[in-house]
This record gives sequence, structure tokens and C-alpha cells, in this order.
Amino acid sequence: MAQREAFKEMCEKIGIEWKNIDLLHMALTHSSYSFEKKERIRNNQRLEFLGDAVLELVVSEYLYNTFSSGTEGDLTKLRASIVCEPSLARAAREIGIGPCLYMGRGEERSGGRDRPSILADAFEALLGAIYLDSGLEEAAKFALGRLRDVIDDVLEGRVERDYKTELQEILQKISNHPVSYVILKEEGPAHDKTFTAAVIYMGRQMGTGTGRSKKEAEQHAARNALEFIAERGPQ
Repeated sequence: MAQREAFKEMCEKIGIEWKNIDLLHMALTHSSYSFEKKERIRNNQRLEFLGDAVLELVVSEYLYNTFSSGTEGDLTKLRASIVCEPSLARAAREIGIGPCLYMGRGEERSGGRDRPSILADAFEALLGAIYLDSGLEEAAKFALGRLRDVIDDVLEGRVERDYKTELQEILQKISNHPVSYVILKEEGPAHDKTFTAAVIYMGRQMGTGTGRSKKEAEQHAARNALEFIAERGPQ
């Protein structure tokens, strides 16, 4: 009953008249649910992939139109601070996504309903579902509306640090050689993985980090690289 009430409240906040309600249910289905059920239940990973692309486009277009004097670097930095795990998890909490997720018991017992990586992924999956159901205009309206507070905080400098962008800016002052990230290791079952990432620059590994998602692991690797630079310099 509690989940049903939470679902009703979340739908009111989303404000979408769904043509295909199955898309919404899919967006709320974590991989751990289908894993434990051992059934061919579609989870939200494909929708997350689509929603990520839609979000990048929507936020990019908004920043392009809003900051006419901003350079490519300025806009990239702003976008990275908006389209990041902490920001998306915050928006997901405000909607009330966590209590509505279909989730395996093991994941739920470990605090999965409030884990930032899961909430951020679910937000992107939800956006992907809205895009498929109602089109780009409605998806953009939803995304920008739900990220309004995040966007305002970014413009006022009230956001968590984006270590990947900070590292990119420092290294670009040295050379135009690209910074890349690789996943070194994946551990654990499909519904409860831990990732280890490394940041590579000019053919050498500058830092490593672990996290419950690839994005989190990459951020931790970038932070580790920044700590290395602070101690020994970039060379």
C-alpha cells in the first residue's frame, strides 16, 4: 500500500498523461528485480541509455540559448555540473522515485532506494520513457523543470565538485592530449556491482577510483589524479 501511494504521488509530480504506462513501469524497474525474479522482466537500463542522450541534448540546447557569450569550455563545464550523478539523484528524490522502484530484496536491504547511482539512473530512464511516450518537447519541459533548482545552484556555484571537469581543465593547460577513462574491473553480481576506473593521460595512469556505478568510479579516479597532481605536479 505504501508503494502504491508513493507511486500515485510521484505520478502527480511528473504530470504526464501516459499513452503507454508500461514505459513508466519499465523506467522504475531496477536490474536487481528481474535478477531475483529470474524472469524475463525488462529493466530500466536501455531507457537509461536513451534518457542520458536526451538529457545531454536538452541541457546543451538550453545552455547554448541562454548563455550566448559562453565559450565551448564554459558551456561544457556548466553542463557537466548539471548532468551529473549528485544532481540527478537530487531531482529523483524530489520527485519521489526511490520508494516507487521495483527492486530486489538484497539491493533494498543495502539501501538501494536512496543510492545516488540508482536514483540518477532511474531519473534518466524516466526521461527516456517520457521521450518515447510524449516526444522531445515534453521531455525537455520535464527535464528543465525538474532540474531548475540544480541549474540555479550551478549558476550560483552551490554544487558538488565535478572532479572530471577540474582535471580536464588542468591538463588542457599542459597539452591538448585527450584524457580518457577505462574500467579496470567489475566485481559482484549484475544487480550489485562495484566498478574500478582509471584515468589515463598521455599514455600513463594518473589515478584510480571505485564506485557503485561507472560514473562514480570515474569521478573518484579523477579526484585521485587531482590529489596526485597537488602532491607531485602534473608531469
